Amino acid sequence: MIAWINLFVAGILEIIWAISLKYSNGLTNLIPSIVTIVGMIASFYFLALAVKTLPIGTSYAIWTGIGAIGTVILGMILFHEDISIIRIVFLIMVLGGIIGLKVTA
Repeated sequence: MIAWINLFVAGILEIIWAISLKYSNGLTNLIPSIVTIVGMIASFYFLALAVKTLPIGTSYAIWTGIGAIGTVILGMILFHEDISIIRIVFLIMVLGGIIGLKVTA
């Protein structure tokens, strides 16, 4: 169970560093740049902890899926990226893949 929690934390940290990367303006703004770098390191650390016991393929797919879903949703909210039915359908498909990998792992 701890490995799954570590994987979830790694995914949340991926969202944080991805969003802070946008705010860093190409790593030219100091605070968002620091958040990006620290978030990347922490995300990889928790991913590394998770893959000690979980399959690497499953872990990597779930980690990137959590990051992708969260980043797309926050992109829509924070940066007014396009919100369309088709984007939401594909996000649901990614979520379905994550759940499927979790159930079969």
